[in-house]
Amino acid sequence: MPDYHVTWERYHQLIETLAQQIYRSGWEFDQILAIARGGLRIGDTLSRMFHKPLAIISAQSYVGQQRGDVRLANSITTTQPQLGPRLLVVDDMVDSGQTLAKIVNHLLGDPNADIQALKTAVLWVKAHTQFQPDYYVEFLVDNPWIHQPFERYEHWQFDG
Repeated sequence: MPDYHVTWERYHQLIETLAQQIYRSGWEFDQILAIARGGLRIGDTLSRMFHKPLAIISAQSYVGQQRGDVRLANSITTTQPQLGPRLLVVDDMVDSGQTLAKIVNHLLGDPNADIQALKTAVLWVKAHTQFQPDYYVEFLVDNPWIHQPFERYEHWQFDG
């Protein structure tokens, strides 16, 4: 299984392709929920392109290249009174699918949320996933480790 290296140019092309796919589907949504960290840049860009408010939830399932338990933030950051009613949830990829599935179940099971419709969008889907997003750009049969262009900053250290 070779690693998959993505340049900034390719990364932005993938986001634009995802946006076109969502637009062509004709599905109307009111708000975007980006899953931090991987979905932040994607959510921000789609929010600007579609002129929709952006909400953010933090999740962690990896430490380096090791998958662990999915941990969700206690709250969602949004400038709107509440989420929805038609919500687009975005992340960078669906690997095992555990993170996206947990967030979708959390959102749909929240009695305080007024979510009437929810769809998911990612750049990459790995073949071994247990969760199928509504929109994606690339299906990766070999389940490679994806090296995104901002990954280089994870290795920086400042002496202080």
